[in-house]
Amino acid sequence: MQQKKQIPVLCCLSLFPLQQLAAETENTSRQPNIILIYCDDLRYGDLGVTGHPNIQTPNLDRMALNGMRFSNYYSASPASTASRYAMMTGKYPPRSGFEWVLGPKSERGIHPDEITQAEALKSKGYKTAIYGKWHLGSTKREYLPLQNGFDEYVGFPYSNDMIPPKWQDIALLNGNDTLEMNPDQSKLTELYTQKAISFIKKNKKEKFFVYLPYAMPHVPLHPGPRFAGKSKRGAYGDVVEEIDWYVGEILATLKKEKLEKNTIVWFISDNGPWIIMKEEGGSAGLFCDGKSSTWEGGIRVPCIAYCPGQIAPQVNDELVTAMDVYATNLWLGGYRLSENHVTDGKNIASYLGYADAKKKEDTPYFYFGQGHRLYAVREGKWKLHVKTFSQTGADYFRGKLPLLFDLERDPSEKYDLSEQNPEIVVHLQQLLRSKDKEIKETGNFFDKKQNK
Repeated sequence: MQQKKQIPVLCCLSLFPLQQLAAETENTSRQPNIILIYCDDLRYGDLGVTGHPNIQTPNLDRMALNGMRFSNYYSASPASTASRYAMMTGKYPPRSGFEWVLGPKSERGIHPDEITQAEALKSKGYKTAIYGKWHLGSTKREYLPLQNGFDEYVGFPYSNDMIPPKWQDIALLNGNDTLEMNPDQSKLTELYTQKAISFIKKNKKEKFFVYLPYAMPHVPLHPGPRFAGKSKRGAYGDVVEEIDWYVGEILATLKKEKLEKNTIVWFISDNGPWIIMKEEGGSAGLFCDGKSSTWEGGIRVPCIAYCPGQIAPQVNDELVTAMDVYATNLWLGGYRLSENHVTDGKNIASYLGYADAKKKEDTPYFYFGQGHRLYAVREGKWKLHVKTFSQTGADYFRGKLPLLFDLERDPSEKYDLSEQNPEIVVHLQQLLRSKDKEIKETGNFFDKKQNK
């Protein structure tokens, strides 16, 4: 499948006019290395820099204070598989053609015709690796990372809680093969980090893309021996502080190898906290609810971009999504999608200090909940719910819908303003209807509606 997916890129290159090839060469002359660190169920307020009183995150705080912290970053989904699909493909989750959350026996996975970040960057000369949680399909070889643009892979193919006795034995994979069955999960954050550092050192004279989707702080929590019992926030704090320490090791490696000024480091979470797990699952702090919901606590998560000398230190309040990270990384790597390729991301490289990047247009953000159904939309400061769900079973407004919130004044979504602003409600409802129609018309690769 790997060869199949490379053919269209090679054919297109052979047909490009010489001037277009020259333009591509100019675009790729400054290609930075890219590291995408992706946590599991880390909430917005779990970092020191965002105000947590008991969890110490000095390295992530340094990244945030010396890089760009996005205060209005949204995952594409409040669930693992769907959010990872969007990050890897730049598309809203309904375009995937598979379930909200994939299990070990799920028949579908990422379609071979999708263009992943790794595939796009690999076609531009990048060395690519993933160490950690994949969760985009495992029942067929074509769903695994090596068949989707990655040169190296070590990790779990699905979630760390899908283990015996409820589930089958879980395999830690090395490429397409089993490295170990039911491994000690307390060693995985260190293992994934060591693999990433080794890959960086090995490829320091090449361009590289490292995707580091840590399994933590997803329940069950497994802090490493050096970190267990050390934080003031129990096991949850232990695993977050462990992640922080290993992020520091990666940053130190970049500095030692003289790579930090040509490496964009992203630090992001896939969705909000698993609040029904109480202390083990964390809380959303200021925001309402947690994962599985399209309240802000389920989908608004930490996002930091760091590259000394390139990214100016600041807090960015613009609305940014996982799909935008995809579009930006492709642009940084010199890859351009065809005009008929379905995508939902916008390039935000202008925010990162790239003056020649086109400024992002203001676009609505759509909240897709369970079953990939449209639950809400945000445009500017306004958010409209037309359907709600809580993993706790809470019904915050006793069934009243629609609900309208001013997120600038009311980020906790406490004060419904729908009756005072009927014209805004009508406008946002029309946006939802239009998006729903467009999503259904474009379909996905499985139903053969999309074009590559």
